[in-house]
Amino acid sequence: MAMDRIEQRLHRVTTALDAAQIPYAVVGGNAVAVWVAKADPAATRTTKDVDLLVSRLDVDRITSVMQQLGFIREDLRSLVLFIDPEEPARRSGVHLVWADEKVRPSYLHPTPGVDEAVRDEAGFLVLDLQALIRMKLTSHRDIDRVHISDLLAVGMVDDQIRDSLPTDLLQRLTDIEQSRDTTLDD
Repeated sequence: MAMDRIEQRLHRVTTALDAAQIPYAVVGGNAVAVWVAKADPAATRTTKDVDLLVSRLDVDRITSVMQQLGFIREDLRSLVLFIDPEEPARRSGVHLVWADEKVRPSYLHPTPGVDEAVRDEAGFLVLDLQALIRMKLTSHRDIDRVHISDLLAVGMVDDQIRDSLPTDLLQRLTDIEQSRDTTLDD
């Protein structure tokens, strides 16, 4: 039931953004689930929120669309969050991630641009697999490493993606692969 609510929220928000012609890309756990499902639908994980990559220049237009849907804007330190009044918890909200910017000053690479989105079969724009992997390897939090491991497990990371990665991100990918190999050997 919780997954249904998240999926409904995802579709409601992306449909409204499409109607308003506001560029975006679904990122985070929902984007990973889209790509994993292409290889093995049973291997997808659940997520509690909706993460959208957007241009900071569109924040006022996005706010207008979200408020029309009944969402309540909350400004946090480095991001904008929209809380769904039907499920008023921060962890289940819609989080905006700024395109073409570093999420944290310590990150070596900025986020991808919204122009790296592709239209999913479900109708919304999702970050291209190659760009999503770069983003996950740049963030490199525990959940990001789990997401990369999920993509590796279903064979979604190929030589073309490996060859496209900068050296530092390729090393992170290699470390995750080696960690997976060690875990599988145990």
